[in-house]
Amino acid sequence: MRRLFHILMILIAGSLAASAQTEPVLTQYFQAPTFFNPAAAGGTDYMRLRFGSRMQWVGIDGAPSDFIITADSPFKIFNRRFGAGLTMFQESIGLYSTLNLGAQVALTQPLSKKKPKRGFITAAVQVGYINQKFKGSEVFIPDDDDFHESTDESIPTSDVAGDALDISVGLQYTHPRFSAGLSCTHINAPAVKMKSESSTGSTGSPGEQYYEFKFSRTLYFTAESNIPIKNTLFEVLPSLLLRSDFNRVQADITARLRWKKFLTAGIGYRTQDAVSVMLQADYKGFTIAYSYDYATSAIMRASSGSHEIWAGYSLKLDFSEKNRNRHKSIRLM
Repeated sequence: MRRLFHILMILIAGSLAASAQTEPVLTQYFQAPTFFNPAAAGGTDYMRLRFGSRMQWVGIDGAPSDFIITADSPFKIFNRRFGAGLTMFQESIGLYSTLNLGAQVALTQPLSKKKPKRGFITAAVQVGYINQKFKGSEVFIPDDDDFHESTDESIPTSDVAGDALDISVGLQYTHPRFSAGLSCTHINAPAVKMKSESSTGSTGSPGEQYYEFKFSRTLYFTAESNIPIKNTLFEVLPSLLLRSDFNRVQADITARLRWKKFLTAGIGYRTQDAVSVMLQADYKGFTIAYSYDYATSAIMRASSGSHEIWAGYSLKLDFSEKNRNRHKSIRLM
């Protein structure tokens, strides 16, 4: 199985001119709402910082490994509420490595100043930078490979890299008890062009070979809620994430139970992929969380599962003097 997976990574590496999966899979997607929707930036009265690391399919060479940082905060200008955020995503998968940096700005509009319980709508845009690298010098094609030849010009034989501008947009509705958002990442469908030096280039100037990696537009729908259990110290925290690359739809469905806003435990299911368990602790603004995925596909024959760890800090900001209609967000988990 490991050999088959290694060959699969080579096949993916050989299709630089085609689109591939460009979005990370996160079990604890609710830890970093601004990563999937820029309209979540500044959606609370907290300045939030999150660090996340995901090790997918542990035990398989070349499996995805992700590192994520998000930060966001609300602010006011001319008595209008805005949000600002920063995101950083780094992934290694096979011979690929990706770095994605983004800066977000969001504008919030209350549905009613007289009735703040109606909630508010936020619109946002993210402008980012993508850097893509491919280790062509480490390409290995087995002699019995029926799909590629060592002389295949579509596979770089030296390390290549390129970058591109990346734009995402989002909308979100926030109510005191629930929120729902819709966003589109890579809305400009950025194409990273890479150049390598070769002795017999077939495109471009002599001695040069060009490759292209295109990032597909991806739609996200997110929803989450707080449901207090009467006469107890418990809350139920259901959440949902839907993603689509316009070819297929994948869903993450999560149910968590929180006690005294301190300890949280939950289970999750990702369609056609995995089931998961998770545990989280919050104390005086600090957060630490862990989740484990058990794949529901045959890949579990070669892997011991996937692990995801998050840590963060949230600092309460005082909007009491300037914002009479402040909102307590449900997203401080």
